[in-house]
Amino acid sequence: MADKKLRIQNLIAKNVSEIIFSLKDDINKLASVNEVRVNEDGSIAKIYVTHLQQDKTDELIDYLNKNKKIIRQKLSKTLDIYKIPDLVFVRDDLYDKAKKIDDIISSWHKEA
Repeated sequence: MADKKLRIQNLIAKNVSEIIFSLKDDINKLASVNEVRVNEDGSIAKIYVTHLQQDKTDELIDYLNKNKKIIRQKLSKTLDIYKIPDLVFVRDDLYDKAKKIDDIISSWHKEA
C-alpha cells in the first residue's frame, strides 16, 4: 500500500508540475513542485511549491489555489486512479529553513 501511495504522489508531482507550466500566466513559469503528500484515504493532496523568485511564492500559491479546479480537471485526464484528490497548494519552506541554517553557520564562523 505504501508503494502505491508513493507512486501516486510522484505521479501527481510530475503531472501537476507540467500542468502548472502549461498555464498561460507568467507567474507560474518559474514555479517548482517540490513535494506532494497524499493523506491516508487519498482524498487530499498537499502540494509543496516554491517560486524561483522567493518573494513571489505567496503570489504563486494564491494563483494556484484560485485555479486548482482547472488544474484538478487536467490532472484527472492524466491519472488513472479512481478518485482524484482535492489539491491544496502550500509554500515549501525548505529554502527558508536552509537559509536560516546557513545564517547560523555563517555567524558561528564569524565568532570562531
